[in-house]
Amino acid sequence: MKFLLLLLPLWGMGGYSQTLDTYLEIAVKNNPKLKSSYAQFEAAMRNSPQVSSLPDPTLTMSGLGRMIETRVGAQEARFNLMQMFPWFGTLEAKENAANLMAEAKFQKYLDLKNQLIYDVKSVYAELYTISETIQIKEENLEILESYRELSLSRFKSGDGAMVNVVKVDIDKDAAITEIELMNEMLIPVSTKFNLLLNRDLQETIFVQDTLKLSELPMEINSEDNLESHPLLKAIEKEKASYIAEQTVAEKQGMPNIGIGVDYSIISKRTDANPEGNGQDAIMPMVSISLPIFRKKYKASREQAEFLVSSSISEREAMRNELQSMLAMTIYEYHKSEKLIQLYNKQLLSSGQANKLYISAFSNATGDFEEVLRMNQDILLLKTQKIEAIKNGFIAGAKLDYLFSGDVNSNSEINKTP
Repeated sequence: MKFLLLLLPLWGMGGYSQTLDTYLEIAVKNNPKLKSSYAQFEAAMRNSPQVSSLPDPTLTMSGLGRMIETRVGAQEARFNLMQMFPWFGTLEAKENAANLMAEAKFQKYLDLKNQLIYDVKSVYAELYTISETIQIKEENLEILESYRELSLSRFKSGDGAMVNVVKVDIDKDAAITEIELMNEMLIPVSTKFNLLLNRDLQETIFVQDTLKLSELPMEINSEDNLESHPLLKAIEKEKASYIAEQTVAEKQGMPNIGIGVDYSIISKRTDANPEGNGQDAIMPMVSISLPIFRKKYKASREQAEFLVSSSISEREAMRNELQSMLAMTIYEYHKSEKLIQLYNKQLLSSGQANKLYISAFSNATGDFEEVLRMNQDILLLKTQKIEAIKNGFIAGAKLDYLFSGDVNSNSEINKTP
């Protein structure tokens, strides 16, 4: 299985200048888990008209095998039509509870969408890290080859030892193996990325050769930032729905009122002709239910009360979890910023020192061991810087997830590491 992953320079990206934004749009459009969540919200929306509708009327028809004689004639058939009406406000309370639960489903859908966006950004950052690291290690192979030629030239001239050539070969073999392993690592990471987008596993992935960290606001007020988080909003909607269910339970404990009509077909008498002979009988009817078995209504009300209490505790626990996540994410972001600054300074100094070591070795006044050691130090600093950029980018993506009620923007703005 092969994957094609391309690094695009920022100055020549052409149609791919919004690559990550495009991938985010594809993921939101295609991800099956997100589609399932939205379908659940749509299904919940269909619950409201079900619970807020009147019960179906009942029509009773009876044909009398043995006619019942009345003063005005024999009763041949009887029809009874009855419509029951719940207690005042019952249907509205049910509709309110259903709508609130549907809103909670929608907030959970928003959270899942925001989580998906964070996941896509995180895996994208992993691909960037692997690709950049491979590129750095390949460039290092070229540097090691130049060192080998230099050390071999010194050996042939009698000013150096063959062991220096062997040491370079050892470092080259290690670098080649590391590059092979990282290329193999691209397979599962690319698979994960394409699966998040729900597209063919062989699709080419375009990765920018520079990630940029988002700017943090001057002041971060966790109280305000987290209140808009969809998970907290979802719990609030669920709690409101359970409060509405309490009202439903109280209303259902009241009598239901039925209004109807009773219609009887009367045949004419032939033995006499009384007033109204053969006139059909119409009689309005009213019925009322007697909710005398109170245990079920009490249990329903108490169930809703416990669910409200549970929602309050659940929201507090979720808020604590989000606050903890926020504190750690801010730390990770600032840590990445400081490390990037440190690595930039160290790379500048190490590059100058490396030139001096190479110059000294070329003039037969320096130790080749120091040249190799400094080269390894520079390689380590470069890979550490890439890792710090990745961690900072992921931290910025996590802050987007935590701060926004509906994350749609890319974190790649404003600051170049």
